[in-house]
Amino acid sequence: MLIVSWNANSLRARLPRVLELLGAHRPDVVCLQETKSDPDAFPHDELRQAGYAAVHHSAGRWNGVAILAREDLDLADPTLGLPGEPHGDQARWVEATVDGMRVASVYVPNGRAVGSDEFRDKLAFLEAMRERAAELSGGTAVITGDLNVCRTDLDVYDPVAFTGSTHVTAEERERLEAIVATGFADAFRELHPDEQGFTWWDYRAGHFHKRMGLRIDYALISSDLRPRLVACGIDRGFRKGSKPSDHAPLLTEL
Repeated sequence: MLIVSWNANSLRARLPRVLELLGAHRPDVVCLQETKSDPDAFPHDELRQAGYAAVHHSAGRWNGVAILAREDLDLADPTLGLPGEPHGDQARWVEATVDGMRVASVYVPNGRAVGSDEFRDKLAFLEAMRERAAELSGGTAVITGDLNVCRTDLDVYDPVAFTGSTHVTAEERERLEAIVATGFADAFRELHPDEQGFTWWDYRAGHFHKRMGLRIDYALISSDLRPRLVACGIDRGFRKGSKPSDHAPLLTEL
């Protein structure tokens, strides 16, 4: 089974690239973040023509998450929203069951600045994630998406440049580790213990070509899936070309 996670940074702007991704990889499951879609304008028809059914949690021009599954797979029991999250109207979490596996697509708040209200909301969201991860860890589950945290300094192109910034603080990292510790594994790091594997690059100043990136997109897999983990990598090609997102897709093969 191939599971793709991608912060597409607007389905309206990036739908052709999403369809290109579906055609290129024919994934079984795709988790999207920052769809920025109005609830009534989600592109079900275009995705169905490509062979995919979808469930989504949409809130208009900001945020938004979705799960796509090949139409021959059973996509059932969708749940919109994360219990305990500070702002349930921000459309940051969606779950569904795909052929018996519980899948969550998540877009963690950015946090803006350390010490801000938005940063406190980010920490609260991560704590709510830990509670839900603990509930999911007893079964077969994948939590994947843009977690907006660099797990270690290996996941930052220049740790010194990020001193005092969000994404790298001890508070954020401790909460991410607490999520993993409920019974999940970081699929990329399981297979690539020493590789940076950036998934996001700023649009400005040629950061992508200078390899100035961050690893903030993850596939967290439940313990029973670890023996089935075959591959986990990043398709940098989708950070290039026409109207790219600032993220590259993360591909996990079970």
